[in-house]
Amino acid sequence: MTASPGKQDTHDCLMDLKPALSSCGILTQPQERCSLSCRYGQYTMSQGSTTKATEKPPFDRSSSQDSLDEMSMEDYWTELENIKKSSENRQAQEVVVVKIPDEGELEEEWLKEAGLSNLFGESAEDPQESMVFLSTLTRTQAAAVQKRVETVSQTLRKKNKQYHIPDVRDIFAQQTELKEKAPDGPELQSVGTNENKYQEKDGQASCLAGDKQLILPVPEDTPTSITDINLEVSFAEQAFNQKQNSKDKIQKTKGSDASLPSFRLPKDKTGTTKMGDLAPQDMKKVCYLAFIELTALYDVLGLELKQQKAVKIKTRDSGLFGVSLTMLLEKDQRTVPGTRIPLIFQKLISRIEEGGLDTEGLLRIPGAAVRIKNLCQELEAKFYEGTFNWENVKQHDAASLLKLFIRELPQPLLSVEYLKAFQAVQNLPTKKHQLQALNLLIILLPDANRDTLKALLEFLQRVIDNKEKNKMTVMNVAMVMAPNLFMCHALGLKSSEQREFVMAAETASIMHLLIKYQKLLWTIPKFIVTQVRKQNTESQKKDKKPMKKLLKKMAYDREKYEKQDKSTNDADVPQGVIRVQAPHLSKVSMAIQLTEELKASDVLARFLSQESGVAQTLKKGEVFLYEIGGNIGERCLDDDTYMQDLYQLNPNAEWVIKSKPS
Repeated sequence: MTASPGKQDTHDCLMDLKPALSSCGILTQPQERCSLSCRYGQYTMSQGSTTKATEKPPFDRSSSQDSLDEMSMEDYWTELENIKKSSENRQAQEVVVVKIPDEGELEEEWLKEAGLSNLFGESAEDPQESMVFLSTLTRTQAAAVQKRVETVSQTLRKKNKQYHIPDVRDIFAQQTELKEKAPDGPELQSVGTNENKYQEKDGQASCLAGDKQLILPVPEDTPTSITDINLEVSFAEQAFNQKQNSKDKIQKTKGSDASLPSFRLPKDKTGTTKMGDLAPQDMKKVCYLAFIELTALYDVLGLELKQQKAVKIKTRDSGLFGVSLTMLLEKDQRTVPGTRIPLIFQKLISRIEEGGLDTEGLLRIPGAAVRIKNLCQELEAKFYEGTFNWENVKQHDAASLLKLFIRELPQPLLSVEYLKAFQAVQNLPTKKHQLQALNLLIILLPDANRDTLKALLEFLQRVIDNKEKNKMTVMNVAMVMAPNLFMCHALGLKSSEQREFVMAAETASIMHLLIKYQKLLWTIPKFIVTQVRKQNTESQKKDKKPMKKLLKKMAYDREKYEKQDKSTNDADVPQGVIRVQAPHLSKVSMAIQLTEELKASDVLARFLSQESGVAQTLKKGEVFLYEIGGNIGERCLDDDTYMQDLYQLNPNAEWVIKSKPS
């Protein structure tokens, strides 16, 4: 019987890749590989009428497979089989089919996500806030916005909408110079259309399966180069300039060194900003800018950023498994105020670690399916009552329960909206672009998802740190965890055998990046923080309403009087000196002389030195120096922030030592 075109392409691709697969310790027989069908959260393995459903894909291991530096895709398929077994008799969750958006609806939704919905509709008559926002965009960001505004304008005119539809030229009148310099926006191109079926991409073996490029896992402990990540210049601007300098074509990184590059963040004297360091009002602006920047980056690289519309499904309002993170945290915070990660998630990780992270096959070896089912039922009934006996939970059981918790979330940990975008990161041409996109996607996750993902990745890194004993390298862990994070039952997706094979390699690769670069991914790029500062400054300049000015002056006079009344020393602060407030410490205020070498950690140390021995120990690590007001709402400073440099950036700020809000 003649093979179908799709299967034949996959077969040819894998035959071409046989030498590369062998070198990685992977010898695959594609014609015997099983396929996966996903429905309602249950995963079944099928290969045809002549093969048992639970049969996993056969793999032959090379003699080098015992090396910790090499791994096999078998871990991925085995994990899928374990998922299928654990899903038997579990309650199926409803899948809602999302309506295909009409013409222009995607762009309207895009403008809403970018914080620009008031450019159209009933609020379009007073788009002052959006005008301020647009004035701070880079040329590539402005081009991305303009492209969507034009599409929405055309669509609304076709539909004869009654409300005001501004002309795109009016919207961008203040950005004429940017418009002239902005790139036209490359046409969308399919990824992986290189004529050569086998190539090197960032040192990784890759092939084309149909119209998709498949990136294969590589040995991890090979020599690496160190590359600085530029956070001061827009990622899209960097890509645009690189494209211009290389004659409109960004070259894929090639080479024989099959290793992931080592990236590092150059020291920033004004301090590195991590997620959780900014006030909510500024973080909201960061998310808008990150969404636009991500779109601009994809536009420059000639790719389409596909955003999945949120899926509405019936979710449980009680229990542990299959309950939304938000609902779990609402309940958990009544018990432990300020907790940001579900208590059951924390307890499962704690239980795994109690058994020792040097256990061989940790995360890979599943607990018994029947026992897991019984433990789930018992946890649901007794966890919040505090009567559950954790001594009955074996280490591998706890690992299986942790993965089950992630899989059964009503919406995926990486969010329904951006799950496809996470998967599409693999299509970007270089590892640097992939890292930049992941950074922006992490910013866009809801707080609960982002915090829980961070806790998971930190735990996975601790597992990998013990790889010499537990035999779980970063790629082993990536292979095991990928199907748990990327296979979303809520979407009810079906895929071909060819697509499943590609997805296995893609998602494992993304999982690898998330684990390896996690310390970088939770950083807010400086260029985005700079844009937020500029927005705040411009908003203050444009706020000319008389009443607001009067109220502002009254508030300023009142604060000035209160400060003078509190301490005459606060009235006149000499130039080059800042007044630092610490309302919850023994020394509530102190004048600090700025020097070139003075850091935030030095300021904290001076205040803590005034505390008693016990109090000093308790406060250390619990209180931080904050930059408040001026051109920022509120920002927690990292220890290596040089105060004089930051003062020059924001001379109108106040400086306060306090604990982080829960």
